[in-house]
Amino acid sequence: MATKNTLTYESAYKELSSIVKDIEQENVPLDELTKKIERANTLIAYCKERLRQTEEEYQKVVTQLKQ
Repeated sequence: MATKNTLTYESAYKELSSIVKDIEQENVPLDELTKKIERANTLIAYCKERLRQTEEEYQKVVTQLKQ
């Protein structure tokens, strides 16, 4: 599990994919399921924010190029 300081979009996506795979294959003990779901929610929020930031930066560049 990557820490907040070392988390990248790619590492978050990879970890999220692993959690989803484990849940789909029923490899997560019931006692750990809540923690996995909470972690997945955190990773989803992080990925969405990174995508939003990237889109914002992209739009700034496009706007500057049009001027």
